[in-house]
Amino acid sequence: MKYTIDKKEQYVVFTPMEEKLDSLLAPVLKSELLTIHAEGFGNVVLDLSQVKYVDSSGLSALLVGDREFGRNGGIFVISGIQEHVMKLLKISMLDKKLNLVNTLEEAGEAIFMHEIDGGEDEEED
Repeated sequence: MKYTIDKKEQYVVFTPMEEKLDSLLAPVLKSELLTIHAEGFGNVVLDLSQVKYVDSSGLSALLVGDREFGRNGGIFVISGIQEHVMKLLKISMLDKKLNLVNTLEEAGEAIFMHEIDGGEDEEED
């Protein structure tokens, strides 16, 4: 998988440089997200601006990212979502579960607001 990583002060931007996030690439994404988490980064933006297709394996990778970074009070934000990918997220109702924004700027703002709120999720069980 080709990708870029941009380490900011409060978060990391991970950008897959692939058109598909499928069963071949999803395990790599999961592994990279877990590595970023293990390196001590609590907040991640996954920039999907280059990704035009996601299958169920790709959705699973998104859920792993959300779970891992949310577990310790961090946040996992997905930005740059293409139309086809957004349709799949809506059909699977993951648009209600995941932190989705349109731009990297909005992702940075979401992380900033999350940090101000002390890392608490909006939803309480």
